[in-house]
Amino acid sequence: MNYSRINTIGGWLCFIVAALTYILTLDQSVSFWDCGEFISSAFRMEVVHQPGAPIVSMIQRLFSALAFGDKTKVAYFVNISSALASAGTIIFLFWTITALAKKTVIKKGEEITSQKIIGIMGAGFVGALAYAFSDSFWFSAVEAEVYAMSSLCSAIVFWGILKWESQADEPKSDRWLLFVAYIMGISIGVHILNLLTIPALIFVYYFKKNPSPNWQSVLKVFLVSIAVLAVVQFGIIQYMVSFAANFDYFFVNTMGLGFGTGVLFFAVLVIGGLVYGIRYSILKNKRVLNLAMLFTVLLLFGYSSFALLIIRAQAKPNLNNTDPENAFNFLSYVNRSQYGDRPLLYGENYNSEKIDIKESGKLYRKGETKYESAGTKSDYVFGDKTLAPRMYSDKPEHIRFYKSYMGFDDEHRPTLMDNLKYMFSFQTGQMYMRYFMWNFVGRQDNEDGQFGGKDGNWLSGIEPLDAIRLGDQKNLPPSIVENKAYNRFFFLPLIIGLIGAVWHFKRNQKDAGVIGLLFVFTGTAIVVYLNSVPIEPRERDYAYVGSFYAFAIWIGLGVFGLKDFIFKKLTPVRASIFASIIAMFCAPIIMANQGWDDHDRSDSHVARDMSVNYLKSCAPNAILFTYGDNDTYPVWYAQEVENIRPDVRVVNLSLFTADWYIDGMKRKQNQSAPLPLTIKRNQYVAGTRDIMYYQDYKIARHIELQEILDVLLSDHDEDKVTMTDGSKYNVLPTKTLKLAVSPQQVLDTGTVPKEDAGKIASSMEWTFNQNYVTKGTLALFDILVHNNWERPIYFTGAMPDEQYVGLNKYLYVEGLNKRLLPLKPDTAITQDYDRVNLKPMYNNMMNVYGFGNIKYANHLDRQSADDVTMFSNMFNGLLTGLINEGKITESKKVANKYFEVIPAKFYSMRQVMSTYYFTENLYRLNDLNRANAMIKKTADYVGRELTHLADVSESKNQLSSEQDVRFYLGYLGQMVKLTEVFKQAELSKSLEKKYNDLIVRFTPFAAG
Repeated sequence: MNYSRINTIGGWLCFIVAALTYILTLDQSVSFWDCGEFISSAFRMEVVHQPGAPIVSMIQRLFSALAFGDKTKVAYFVNISSALASAGTIIFLFWTITALAKKTVIKKGEEITSQKIIGIMGAGFVGALAYAFSDSFWFSAVEAEVYAMSSLCSAIVFWGILKWESQADEPKSDRWLLFVAYIMGISIGVHILNLLTIPALIFVYYFKKNPSPNWQSVLKVFLVSIAVLAVVQFGIIQYMVSFAANFDYFFVNTMGLGFGTGVLFFAVLVIGGLVYGIRYSILKNKRVLNLAMLFTVLLLFGYSSFALLIIRAQAKPNLNNTDPENAFNFLSYVNRSQYGDRPLLYGENYNSEKIDIKESGKLYRKGETKYESAGTKSDYVFGDKTLAPRMYSDKPEHIRFYKSYMGFDDEHRPTLMDNLKYMFSFQTGQMYMRYFMWNFVGRQDNEDGQFGGKDGNWLSGIEPLDAIRLGDQKNLPPSIVENKAYNRFFFLPLIIGLIGAVWHFKRNQKDAGVIGLLFVFTGTAIVVYLNSVPIEPRERDYAYVGSFYAFAIWIGLGVFGLKDFIFKKLTPVRASIFASIIAMFCAPIIMANQGWDDHDRSDSHVARDMSVNYLKSCAPNAILFTYGDNDTYPVWYAQEVENIRPDVRVVNLSLFTADWYIDGMKRKQNQSAPLPLTIKRNQYVAGTRDIMYYQDYKIARHIELQEILDVLLSDHDEDKVTMTDGSKYNVLPTKTLKLAVSPQQVLDTGTVPKEDAGKIASSMEWTFNQNYVTKGTLALFDILVHNNWERPIYFTGAMPDEQYVGLNKYLYVEGLNKRLLPLKPDTAITQDYDRVNLKPMYNNMMNVYGFGNIKYANHLDRQSADDVTMFSNMFNGLLTGLINEGKITESKKVANKYFEVIPAKFYSMRQVMSTYYFTENLYRLNDLNRANAMIKKTADYVGRELTHLADVSESKNQLSSEQDVRFYLGYLGQMVKLTEVFKQAELSKSLEKKYNDLIVRFTPFAAG
């Protein structure tokens, strides 16, 4: 049999299966998180956030052209690029597994028999398809993220090193090493996670050249591999740019030459040095030096893709993160400066005392003719430090988490053992092993599980028998059973993988050690290196897919483990067939069967509709302030790609603190005029007015915002505070602010309709809600002062409260956005969400908004499910306002619209709570049939949740999830009272019985 041909066909079959799977389950438009930014930047060749992905942008740009002018299809074809890259990963994984299997079971010179071919191909299919259907990889495969192409690069370089190994004794085999180097260089322009394959690659090379190593040499090679990884990541990616920037500084500031001359000179030095090194290695016949030189050259060839960002930054595109058009901006870009530093081996704890500030570097910015000082980079000096600091963040929410998770009191100082315990239990256990188990054991739901408890964990909270028994769901709560992310693999993929690992280590320790090294470096090593803080905005499982890739190799090799350990009494052919079939059912088939429904995004388009809703609900020429990823990136996509509402100026407040972003806001973008900013560039450039603290001057009255702006922008010493080192800084002298309002002006501009003229306030008075002013807040104040109500101002409703700078009582909900209106505050309103601008909100909800097919979608991911609750809350707010104003006809139309677009299924307890308030409004409308039906459905859902918790409590003989129990019981009690208030006696009686029965079950365990 022709092994090579069969191997090739097998790989392409895996590619076809994976490609069809991903294309059929593909998101049809933009997805949440970074996808909108990537699609926008690819379509218009713009600059994405650090560390950049120029290769991804170029490839996605080619795929976007397949839309042939239909801008609504651009996102789909960009998503296709991820699907095909992911399928490409699967084909190279297949060939990697078969190469490792062939090397292990067939000795050199031995004939390849049919039974061994069956086993090798079976291993390839099982391992490759198991990874294809793994949760984390599948999720990234159907959206326009970088991780699909990143995985492809990793798969290619590992396959490439195995190709070299198989041909290492042949002439010209080193071309495979150079191929690996070039792909790795290319991968830098995709994502730097690929560099973590370097130690494994070095060990493949070492074991090939040293067939009989000892542990001392292995340890030395391990240390060398770490050093090589550091040289590439820091030396090539960061320090080369740092050297280039310093050369440019010397040539520009000392020699008086133009910007970029130092960079060019440095480039000539590097090229000259590499050419000389290559020539020297050839003349002196130094093979290792020659390989090292060529390896470096090809890495740099790939890294040169970042030139795209520098070139495009010169064009000042709308999305131009960090504006890397000069050496120092580019250095800040590749160093990810905006994300700050984290201690790794030695540093502070969250409650370490700050005793001093030390200068740790100088910052520079591009001036008119030379580089200018942008201040200094400073770090705190701490009074006490510890080894392996894991609990280091002093943000209040992080401190609360550390104390709660570890059980610390306020006086406790974390020790080395405390930090290690936290690293192993939370960072490694909760934030890595939980993800690992998702992929190979099963998953309970798609709720965020970063904070412990049952939500989002791998089958935790489920009784062991329920986790193992096939199909027995009678004792499980609806939040699990009805969640399509409830995937039960019954530990089978994990078991097959462990069998494969044991078999591999028994038969080929060197190769197994290499896979183990790959597994560790792309898994737990990332945990140690990143030293992540808790309470991340979303789950981070995508960062560890390289580790899951390595384990999938062992799942494939599990075929041989089954054959040798379980089916060894059968004939070799039958053993290979049985082992392949059993492993196929235990891994890829069950994973595909369980995972398909919660990975199929083909009929949900929530992100796209949300982005359009944000824009279309704005008045013409509006300014829309956003803050987070999900109320910004999809909106960028809608404007930059589909050209929806190009007159609206989108301002991201989290970027507004950067000078380069303010620069962009002062330019025309699309059809949006520049923002009304009077602040001069020298007043906000990097290093100037980065932060201005509040100092209470005991001012008893509200001060006009223009006066505050003048103080904050003043260069006079009397308007500044002198620090201990003699430096002078502007300060905010009061938090009580006001903005004078011209009634005629707000009427002329249409800000307030004429029928509401009597509601216009003579001035807006508010209290600023932060203890410092950033340059972004300064720019916002500038806009408020000089906009003169000519452009409507909106804030998205999803941002943190502090971003509203205290203006809450002047922000009126019009749907997803809140509009700033100079109306007299209604003292009867105590909740911000009750402040509704009914007329535009009614029009938005009834005529403008799309709802992403949430009612009929096969499955909604966590973010989309959260948006179901958001939509439900908006309907509640609108309906409450209409009923309060006696608009019953409109209220009934809104209620009908709710049932038309909101799914009957509950996606979360948050949605259940929203349903309760909607039911109350139905009672107020005397819509008794629908109100009673919703109450019954809600009570049944809550009752089943409580029944499950009661079952668990009785089995453990102690109260389980006390907080949840008290919440659910209280909620059920509220439903009883609601039906009593609206005189639904029969329903109220049945609910009360359900409530009392559950109370009885929990009474023996209740604390009081």
